Amino acid sequence: MDIARSKTQRSERVTIPSTDPGLDVLMDVPLEITVELGRARRLLEEVLALAAGSVVQLDRLAGEAVDVLVNGELVARGEVLVIDENFGVRITELVKRKERTRPAGRRS
Repeated sequence: MDIARSKTQRSERVTIPSTDPGLDVLMDVPLEITVELGRARRLLEEVLALAAGSVVQLDRLAGEAVDVLVNGELVARGEVLVIDENFGVRITELVKRKERTRPAGRRS
């Protein structure tokens, strides 16, 4: 798997100018960000047989973009990188609002 390495980058708080003063009250609302590497479907029997050292193959290729979800909604895609000893994601594409129904590979 290709994982890009990055020099230490600290997140900075960004001030977004708002034309709607009513949005100011929402700027401190915490949101959950999830990065989805891939998915797999397995039979219950296969799941119960999982043990330390088991490998689960995902539906994405190594190096393929990962999905970035905010509160469960797909908003972007990006590439995995390593920042110091932690994983991070570099945003490579913002998903248009009309395309935000569900992450790629997610099935109903």
